[in-house]
Amino acid sequence: MSATEPTPAPAGPTPHRGVAAVVPCKDEADRIDATLAAVRTLPDVDLVVVVDDGSTDDTASVAQAAGAVVVRHPRNRGKAAALQTGVARVRSEEALDGTPARHLLFVDGDLQDTAARLAVLVEPVRRGEADMTIATLPPQLSPGGGHGFVVRLAREGIERLTGFRPVQPLSGMRCLTAEAYAAAVPLAPGWGVEVGLTVDVLRAGLRVVEVPCELQHRVSGTHWRSQLHRAAQYRDVWLALAARRMGRARRP
Repeated sequence: MSATEPTPAPAGPTPHRGVAAVVPCKDEADRIDATLAAVRTLPDVDLVVVVDDGSTDDTASVAQAAGAVVVRHPRNRGKAAALQTGVARVRSEEALDGTPARHLLFVDGDLQDTAARLAVLVEPVRRGEADMTIATLPPQLSPGGGHGFVVRLAREGIERLTGFRPVQPLSGMRCLTAEAYAAAVPLAPGWGVEVGLTVDVLRAGLRVVEVPCELQHRVSGTHWRSQLHRAAQYRDVWLALAARRMGRARRP
């Protein structure tokens, strides 16, 4: 594990709370069923919310058949918006049930059966050892990753702003407390969401820990659509960092 600078040890484990898995996805009908089956095996996960972010396939119906609470965006609004929609639905479910605010587990929809390995992210948060955990992934079995320029931008930007140098700054698989999430809303838009989360949680004086996790997901590839995706990533990460360098208030 790698972590932020040492902070005073917590008094002890946080009061027991459930965990809500929030799964933002688009056009994952072929993978979402296996992902959700794996997520449901995770200890303490008692609510699974899938946000279908403008899919053109059967993602929503497959997720609903798998037992998830499903929210649909009629058009694609981006990952940050999907996460916020998902968390809002979690809080709505809690208000109806009268349950305490759950920890949040952010899960990509394309992990399939490897999502069962996400328990290592939940444990440090449940034990009160971290306010947010971030998965670091092994080399992926499928070729076609990027050239690292977006990762370098994100890593160096986070380090300049917080002193924390993450191994995988763009990792989307995270577990966080309700308090950590509250420190970062509204989330940085688009593909800047992970960078914004890390900077905002650290600046709130909370603890961030990276945890190795044996996950496999669909890589972007090298075709022209993938290059456009990386260009959009670079833009959104740059904007998220620029906003935080300039000290723009996140709340009105």
